[in-house]
Amino acid sequence: MRKALVVGINYYPGAGSLYGCVNDAYAVNQVLLRHMDGALNFDVQLHTSVDSASAISRRQLKDLVIALFADDPEIALLYFAGHGHVEDSGGYLVTSDCDDPDAGLPLDELLTIANESKAKNKVLVLDSCYSGAAGSPKSLGEKALLSEGLTILTASSKDQYATEENGSGVFTKLFVDALNGGAANLTGEITPGGIYAHIDQSLSAWEQRPIFKTNVKRFCSIRRVTPPISLDDLRQIAILFKNPIDEFPLDPSFEPQPPAPNHGIAPDPENNRKFALLQKLNRLNLVKPVGEDHMYFAAMNSKSCRLTVLGEHYWKLVTKGRI
Repeated sequence: MRKALVVGINYYPGAGSLYGCVNDAYAVNQVLLRHMDGALNFDVQLHTSVDSASAISRRQLKDLVIALFADDPEIALLYFAGHGHVEDSGGYLVTSDCDDPDAGLPLDELLTIANESKAKNKVLVLDSCYSGAAGSPKSLGEKALLSEGLTILTASSKDQYATEENGSGVFTKLFVDALNGGAANLTGEITPGGIYAHIDQSLSAWEQRPIFKTNVKRFCSIRRVTPPISLDDLRQIAILFKNPIDEFPLDPSFEPQPPAPNHGIAPDPENNRKFALLQKLNRLNLVKPVGEDHMYFAAMNSKSCRLTVLGEHYWKLVTKGRI
């Protein structure tokens, strides 16, 4: 069982209404519902507030959070987009009914609910100002207090605003891009660590800085997308290279259409098949030519190719039966 609670609040009569949070919530809801192949992913509850009729109160948000982290699902994921607030007493997720920002749901209370959950994996994704304070109770100073299985990903540090651009949160746009494949590994899996890396690399040192805190033994997969290479082709890496430090010898017979003169070596269909696979691995930075800049010239000049450091990593995963 994979549960997700997605909350987007635009309506703030006492704190200044926002404009992109509801759109962000819909975008996150859509990308979490299904994997790229159409298979069901998360069972999502979506709650948005655009006016007084759809206002979300502190009590309602707290009850929704408690329900999310109840039972023992495989993953319980909270996404929140809205106002955030921080002061000496700690940080808050601000709700529609708050005349004062510190009347919202305290981040320390959210942390307690998540920490006490029996869910195997607990993920908090917060697109709100000062959300980097989440996970670090005031009493612990700069230290974090995360139970096993808990991951926190926030739009900004405890001292920064979370900005909007073109009707969407900068952080959430990158988060959705990551889930749509920008953060996928070569098997098509998207993990919290990959998502953070994607967002971190996309923002400069002068922009808001995303914060990542985690206490896990192994990253869970948030979504699956079509991998850039089939698993059958990826597993061939251990057949082409018997050892990770081996070089694979090439010659003109590997090139299906060598120019004349071709050194008297005719194209070989089996070598052509292997070379097509080696070129695919090269495009994914798993294989590199030795002594040449391009695979084509390595073949035509009877050079070789070898695994990159990343290629050695995936070679080990294949030989250990991890892929």
